[in-house]
Amino acid sequence: MSGGAAAAAGGGGDKPGKVRCSRRLWLLLGSLALVFLTSLFLSVSLRGGVSFGYLEPPGWEESRRVKLVPSYVGAHRLSPPETPQQKTCACNSCVGDPGVSDWFDENYDPDISPVWTRDNIQLPPDVYYWWVMLQPQFKPHNIQQVLLRLFQVIPGRSPYGSWDPGRCLRCAVVGNSGNLRGTGYGAAIDGHDYIMRINLAPTVGYEDDAGRRTTHHFMYPESAKNLAANVSFVLVPFKTLDLVWITSALSTGQIRFTYAPVKQFLRVDKDKVQIFNPAFFKYIHDRWTRHHGRYPSTGMLVLFFALHVCDEVNVFGFGADSRGNWHHYWEQNRYSGEFRKTGVHDADFEAQIIKQLAKAGKITVFTGK
Repeated sequence: MSGGAAAAAGGGGDKPGKVRCSRRLWLLLGSLALVFLTSLFLSVSLRGGVSFGYLEPPGWEESRRVKLVPSYVGAHRLSPPETPQQKTCACNSCVGDPGVSDWFDENYDPDISPVWTRDNIQLPPDVYYWWVMLQPQFKPHNIQQVLLRLFQVIPGRSPYGSWDPGRCLRCAVVGNSGNLRGTGYGAAIDGHDYIMRINLAPTVGYEDDAGRRTTHHFMYPESAKNLAANVSFVLVPFKTLDLVWITSALSTGQIRFTYAPVKQFLRVDKDKVQIFNPAFFKYIHDRWTRHHGRYPSTGMLVLFFALHVCDEVNVFGFGADSRGNWHHYWEQNRYSGEFRKTGVHDADFEAQIIKQLAKAGKITVFTGK
């Protein structure tokens, strides 16, 4: 009995120890499980994977998304930050700013020079043959020799630099439309840095509407006239003989006739004479007027010249007047204009280009009366 009692007593003494051991084991296992579940929860949450909806208060997910993407409530992913638009000048709206119009960016070539210089004296063959066929000549001329002689008389370089973010060069392109009459645009035109006029374009007596200042005058030999010393004469050549003429008119005076009488001598500032680049001429014909008409009008040539040298371009005196008549502002007979009847230029298509340029924010058109 005593042995059994002792055995019973011994067995009773071991049980509390086993209970304490089992509790410690379960406590340890529970702690490990809690650590594992906590790690799993944090890992999944940080990776943006499974959402534990039962642990989130109502509306938490929506609130979280709004904070992540303030501009797009309810968005499911972060949007990349917008790239600041590149500014090419200090004007409010700059011609050279990319990303404003896909149509403009696809056609606009900022690297092509509108001025024919010593640096781009060699024309590509396709440009040369297209240009010499505009007004074919019986007497051939060596274009290289003609230009070399010309560049001994005039500078033969471009005065225009590249885009400058700190500059705002404002240009007025002034056409000859009768819609200038009675507008009072003169003061606004004169307030520009460059004021570009075309062919005859008288200002005396028309100052209130057309302005009195000129910085650039674009002409061809048959329309050329003497200019003040502070005005750039920009020759628009249609043939090699035009280059021979300008060399002669600034020196010997040998040329008096092309296909019409021309000035024997021209009184202009030789240092300000510039030659319109035939490659730029064809670029406008190919990219912008798209072969509508035999070649672009002089007005279009001047407009795109401005779009390649200016930061801001404002257009005056283009198109018909409010009654649909095509005439010049100095003509008394408003029905005398023949521009649309020549068949050389496509006035309607060119008008559409001007509208598109205005819509793209590249020019501002003052429509007149």
